[in-house]
Amino acid sequence: MSDTVLAERTDSQLGNDDDVVAIPLRRPWRWISALVVVALVASFVVVVATNPNLDFAAVGQFLFDPRILDGVGLTIFITVISMVVSTLLSVIIAAMRLSSNPVLSGVAWFYVWAFRGTPVLVQIVLWGYLGLLFDQIRLGIPLTDIVFWQIDTNTLVTPLVAGLLALTLNQAAYSSEIVRAGMMSVDEGQREAAYSLGMSPLYTFRRVLLPQAMRVIIPPMGNELISMLKSTSLLSVIAVLELYTQASMISAANLKQVELLIVVSAWYLFMTTVLSIPQYYLERRFGRGSSRSLPPTPFQRLRAALDRRKPGPEPAPATRATEVIGA
Repeated sequence: MSDTVLAERTDSQLGNDDDVVAIPLRRPWRWISALVVVALVASFVVVVATNPNLDFAAVGQFLFDPRILDGVGLTIFITVISMVVSTLLSVIIAAMRLSSNPVLSGVAWFYVWAFRGTPVLVQIVLWGYLGLLFDQIRLGIPLTDIVFWQIDTNTLVTPLVAGLLALTLNQAAYSSEIVRAGMMSVDEGQREAAYSLGMSPLYTFRRVLLPQAMRVIIPPMGNELISMLKSTSLLSVIAVLELYTQASMISAANLKQVELLIVVSAWYLFMTTVLSIPQYYLERRFGRGSSRSLPPTPFQRLRAALDRRKPGPEPAPATRATEVIGA
């Protein structure tokens, strides 16, 4: 008997006849439910598009009206200023809540309790009516006639300033709890390790704890940013000329209430979409340490899809395999 036996077989002959062929499970109800949803959406679009009570020409006319654009600009300004200032305040309040000093912790708790326990609409109205409580705002020595600086309250606290104060202080209370939750999610050993290296509590908070907590903080803070954008419409009660107030003034003159509401909704949807983009990339950046591989971005998915559509190199011709079986 020879030492080796050479057997030549083609690639098709190398297959095992006992291999199990997987057959995809049929799911007819998935397609039926999809068709039902598409039919409902299409019927809704047709009903709205053919509604004789809707003046689509007015929607297109006022979509880029200068007054609407001014309202959009003021809405973005209020949102950005309120979120930036409230975020800074929230970090301070969260640090106070986590402090071992009972005075700082108590003051921070009372602040969160007061501003979260009252409706933001009530706070907006209270700040708007601040001039009814104090005719003037003075800086001096209490219980004496010595005054270093004073100004009329209505001159200093305009409706815009009152709206900014109300939204900022209210948002700081909610955001501080988000920051505190993010700080508590960091392992206590990180703090102990930083203290063992001689780092101060403030330096540890700023350079060790807060960067790790951002992975937990960013997603809910993004939701708060979107909520802040929509909460600016509440400033209409104190006549701040943001987007909703401008639309209300226009609709009061031409009686196109529904059409102007559609215009406002379109702009809010557009701004919400734009603000969601940086949130997505911030989540990816601070989430790098939580997973080995990050999901692809929409642009990466699009590029991968285009690459798959490109014709690739022709496959090499099939070769004959040779098995060497030891005797």
